[in-house]
Amino acid sequence: MSRPALNPDSWLRRPAHLSWLADEGLRLLPFARGAKVAQGFAALDAQGRLPDGAIAELIHTTRMNHCFALAHIQGIAGHGGLVDHGLAALRGALWDEEHGGWFADATRSGGKSAYLHAFVALAASSARVAGRPDAQALLDDAIGIIERHFWSEEEGALRESFNRDWSDEEAYRGANSNMHGVEAFLALADVTGNALWLQRALRIAERLIHRHAAACGHVVIEHFDAHWQAQPEYNAERRADPFRPYGSTPGHAFEWARLLLHLEAALTQAGLAAPDWLLVDAKGLFASACRHAWQADGAPGLVYSLDWNQQPVVRARLHWVHAEAVAAAAALLQRSGEAIYEQWYRQFWDFTAAHFIDLHGGSWHHELDENNRPAARIWAGKPDLYHAYQALLLPPLALAPSLATALAADVTRR
Repeated sequence: MSRPALNPDSWLRRPAHLSWLADEGLRLLPFARGAKVAQGFAALDAQGRLPDGAIAELIHTTRMNHCFALAHIQGIAGHGGLVDHGLAALRGALWDEEHGGWFADATRSGGKSAYLHAFVALAASSARVAGRPDAQALLDDAIGIIERHFWSEEEGALRESFNRDWSDEEAYRGANSNMHGVEAFLALADVTGNALWLQRALRIAERLIHRHAAACGHVVIEHFDAHWQAQPEYNAERRADPFRPYGSTPGHAFEWARLLLHLEAALTQAGLAAPDWLLVDAKGLFASACRHAWQADGAPGLVYSLDWNQQPVVRARLHWVHAEAVAAAAALLQRSGEAIYEQWYRQFWDFTAAHFIDLHGGSWHHELDENNRPAARIWAGKPDLYHAYQALLLPPLALAPSLATALAADVTRR
């Protein structure tokens, strides 16, 4: 797999830019540490405070645990104990000791979803790389649950969700949960040394991207029934759903593009065949998302969702979409050396710095309205460190191994 040299003028070669990325990452961490509650980590409001009655949620506990593990791996003091706190929550208050698996929050109610369990696997793998004492036990549990309940060898993908006791499976298949499955599987391959996880990730990507998205102009199809028949009108009455929105979600096209390149690099590094379509489809996804989502309504920024005629549905600009656009542009720039990705990388960062980065209130605004003013229609507060922190860490790193392992080895392209 060829790796063209970066242009000497690339921001990815500029010490000042790399210092800016590192400094912004350091700036985000103190704000995020406020999410600690007795039973894990909870959502923060826009000022970085815990709302009255805040409870630990699995999504925030896993993502914070992952990010704090990355900080600890980097040698940023004060985060090892936070990783241990998250591990204790995932082995305690959020763990279902009766049926196995993890609850969505500390109320210990509801079902079990592949989306959230993928983040448990990611958090456990990062904590394992960070050398935390309870990480291996959590990793073993996470792998066991994925193997027993979520991975479908017949489908080559993840099942979506079940009741608490695993007795009733949802008749739905989702691209979002499987995308995060790919992310988790890349990390699992590194920490276990088992290339089976790469092969599974490839099967997921082949089904969802090479089979479905590529046939639709590299537009990601998000929703399917249990037999993998596309459901284009899914959630037509809940168009702004934060996890299962109607239509296509350009942010996921960017995220998939990056993950395909990580998968290609990981397969090559493992001595396995990496299909040519991984790069072709990564480029196609990126180009489609830029073409249809950037300034789709005439104003700068990437809209949240599009209909099947590529018209804006939800015009809000979300921070995670722009974080993934940055990371995808950096990955494609590294993989191809093509100037168009340098241009997009700079443009996305300039927009993010101007509109999302909150130097006064802390962290990043999570949502902007159609006029690029802070809003909270879809996401209230500033609970998510994961997307922004990864966007700051990924650009200087090689495409493989996965993030925590790369940080531990200081695997850079320089």
